[in-house]
Amino acid sequence: MSILKKTILAIAGLSMVLGVQAQTVTSRNPHSKAHQQLLAARAKSEDQIKLVEKNTFIDLIDDLEPEPDIFTEGWNSKMVNPFKESDVPNSKVIDVTGYYMPVPGKVTSNYGYRAKFGRMHKGIDLAIRSNDTIYAAFDGKVRLTNYEARGFGNYVILRHPNGLETVYGHLNKFLVKPDQTVKAGQPIALGGSTGRSTGPHLHFETRYMGYAINPAAIFDFANKTTHTDTYTFSKSTYTKPRNFAPASLAQNEGKESTYKSGSNSRTTYTVKSGDTLSSIARSYGMSATTLRRLNGLTNADKINAGQVLKLK
Repeated sequence: MSILKKTILAIAGLSMVLGVQAQTVTSRNPHSKAHQQLLAARAKSEDQIKLVEKNTFIDLIDDLEPEPDIFTEGWNSKMVNPFKESDVPNSKVIDVTGYYMPVPGKVTSNYGYRAKFGRMHKGIDLAIRSNDTIYAAFDGKVRLTNYEARGFGNYVILRHPNGLETVYGHLNKFLVKPDQTVKAGQPIALGGSTGRSTGPHLHFETRYMGYAINPAAIFDFANKTTHTDTYTFSKSTYTKPRNFAPASLAQNEGKESTYKSGSNSRTTYTVKSGDTLSSIARSYGMSATTLRRLNGLTNADKINAGQVLKLK
């Protein structure tokens, strides 16, 4: 290639570069300004979209907020009652299905005020032998295992999804640890006579948000079952037991009651339109669980008008 040709090509290439540079330089400012305006507008729009999305998400959270976690309030407290009085409702219906009797022994000391000791007995004492197995009354989680020399001795507190807490006192040995999940009927301890006790027994309490309910309002200890499938907690009646034995029904004759007179003599019931297992069970002083068991029914089975159910 001749020197002249090389020179011409070099000049042409330089011209092209200068042309591009010139084009870039002449359009840079207006293009940059327009581009910045476009980006600013888009950023503002995106911010508004994000704000709307954020507010919508917050509204969605408010709409779908779940029930408070029962394993939160007072969970780390070392107190038997970690609840605030202001948080306790005046009334609450509690599901007591899925129960398991903590021990099979009979009641040796009832709930109530003890004049001899000048204090309230906030649970029921159940007969055991030393080192008998103690069982969880409901599914739940261990909130506390502790020792109290002048009271419960070794004791376990379980918190349950139905809102109750159960307390098991005077134990010899723990079989569970705090924060452990347990099932109804699972061994949780070995019974004994630790703490303020004169002999082996289980001190058993049922509490709702710190209120020590009379366990006999929930459990029929003589028949090893619950009275009904639900218990209605009330600040005005939580200390009272429930007793649906024939003698008790006779004493309450003429008083307002949902239980049918003469129910102790009936052996069958014919289902009427509108009846439910729970309503029939309540009418005859038993739990729906017991009624299902008597009739070989499962939780999924439905009853129909005209169907005959066994009551005994």
